[in-house]
Amino acid sequence: MMTNVQMTNARKSDPMTTNVAQQRISRDLMHAEAALDEALLRQARLLSTMVHARRETGVAPFVGQDALMRLVRSQQAMLNAGGELARVHGKLSDIAVEFAVGTDSCPSPAFGLADPAAEGADQAFASDDAVLLSRAA
Repeated sequence: MMTNVQMTNARKSDPMTTNVAQQRISRDLMHAEAALDEALLRQARLLSTMVHARRETGVAPFVGQDALMRLVRSQQAMLNAGGELARVHGKLSDIAVEFAVGTDSCPSPAFGLADPAAEGADQAFASDDAVLLSRAA
């Protein structure tokens, strides 16, 4: 079994195959999309908690209004980032088709982020580069 240092050194000396590159990019893209969704959910939960706290503690109706408005702007920024990530996904899909390394059944960027469940539960995304390297061999 290779240590992390050995794997890093092996990566520096061995050129990355197209297959390994595609798998790494797919894995990291999926993680980035999931992270954006998670951030949106956490922000929504925070918004709900803030409004409930204001109501249940009996403070004035507009206490914390500035913080709520900033949080909503932060949520909008996350939604915009999701749209940009969807565009990245679309461009990467175009590259995959151009280089004939695979196709991705994702929606066009105009329809938003891809649903990983809809892309096929049979797609395996390895979390360890050693697994990816062994598949490419």
